[in-house]
Amino acid sequence: MPQSCLLLLLAWLGAASVAAQPPACKMRITDKGLALVKQEGLRFVEQELENISIPDLHGKQLKLHYNISNVKVTHLQLNFSELHFQPEHFLAFRINNGSIGVRFRRQLLYWFFYDVGSTKMWAEGVDIHTLLQLSRDEGGRLKIANMSCNASIAHMHTGFSGTLRKVYEFVARLITRGMRYLLSRQICPALDHAVLVLLNSLLETMPVRNPVDKYVGSDYSLLSDPHVTAESIDLDFKGMFFPLRSENEMLPNMAPEPLLRETERMVYMGLSEYFFDSALFSYYQAGVLSMEFVGDEVPADLEVLLRASFLGTLILLEPDVMDAPFALKLQVTIRPSGTSISVSARLNIFLVPPDQPLILLSSLVMESHLSAKVMLHNKAIQVHLDLRRFRIYSNQSAFETLALLPLQAPLKTLIQVTIMPFINERTKRGVQIPLPEGMDFTQEAVRSHMGYLTIGADLHFTNGLREVIEKLRATSAPFLASTAA
Repeated sequence: MPQSCLLLLLAWLGAASVAAQPPACKMRITDKGLALVKQEGLRFVEQELENISIPDLHGKQLKLHYNISNVKVTHLQLNFSELHFQPEHFLAFRINNGSIGVRFRRQLLYWFFYDVGSTKMWAEGVDIHTLLQLSRDEGGRLKIANMSCNASIAHMHTGFSGTLRKVYEFVARLITRGMRYLLSRQICPALDHAVLVLLNSLLETMPVRNPVDKYVGSDYSLLSDPHVTAESIDLDFKGMFFPLRSENEMLPNMAPEPLLRETERMVYMGLSEYFFDSALFSYYQAGVLSMEFVGDEVPADLEVLLRASFLGTLILLEPDVMDAPFALKLQVTIRPSGTSISVSARLNIFLVPPDQPLILLSSLVMESHLSAKVMLHNKAIQVHLDLRRFRIYSNQSAFETLALLPLQAPLKTLIQVTIMPFINERTKRGVQIPLPEGMDFTQEAVRSHMGYLTIGADLHFTNGLREVIEKLRATSAPFLASTAA
């Protein structure tokens, strides 16, 4: 008993720590976005019901032997449908007064009369009411946890033709009653498989915890169950990055939580400063923002300027030391703030005499300010950077800062040819946003706020649900998302 209590306590503490972490990425899907999902979802439901499997019907009634086989759905009309939010965690999907047409093969034996043929039958007043419960699974992935379903058929009628018309009038009631029962019993299992198996497999394509490149990974795991109101559904994601070599080294999230208030567009997404800060912190922890240039790696024109700038210091050194090659150690810190990015680099300048310790000549700070423009392209967040301001100064004295002003231009070039290509490569590549396969944003509008930015957009289905699911079935590769560690 004490051990089980301890396990429960640890599980509670773990859940509490997840819930206490503020989201750095939030997403809101409005009723306008739900209307688009309804159109594609209805088409998906129609495709599932068209492939419904109905068992054979056979039996004996007085002198009549009957066998109904090869039942196929030939007609669907589901015009009166609605999909709406239902607080707190549900989506309600309803189809009212639909119709389903089927065709089957009949075999009838009445006394010594035998008849075989094809018959059409229509189900009218088809009502289907479903309720989908949305939740967060153990890995932080959005899933449909459960579905309740109720299907009914008001009446059915059939049109028999053939030589045994009088017999058909007797058997019609029997067969329509049996087909009505079988058809109504198959609707909910078909939808249950479509939702809990097929749609959940589609939701598994949403990025959760994946590598971005060989240095860092992203974490889009949900922090809590979706919150559903009458007008929208809100999703709270971690929205953070981590170094792959040390996944537990994470920057504390002290940024303000993004606020989503609008409902005019189909979808809204909020990203806090922590979303960008954790990415740059992860690259810093991975060591890719620390560079070293020794000897011939130092540009020749920069070496000439360095020797001229430190001529007084070099003269005071030993002759075999003053001619030693230079070493530059560059350590970069990058911090976004709204629509601008500050790049601060500490540059230590050393002499590297043979078989002797390094000699520190100076320690400089280089500061750059870049304007940032956030865009969405191919389900990825991209940032376009433009260098606005650059300056250097010495940590030792203002006099040395003035003396080193000639180094400003070549050091600016050093930043542009070393750090900027690395940053631009990754910002141009972008980071995938938490959307499933087959769905994308269009007509994006980005707004900056104090400590976060919001993106309003409309949704677009690049592929239908059926096409995406068939593609997932065909490939032998694992789904794009992996379970959160």
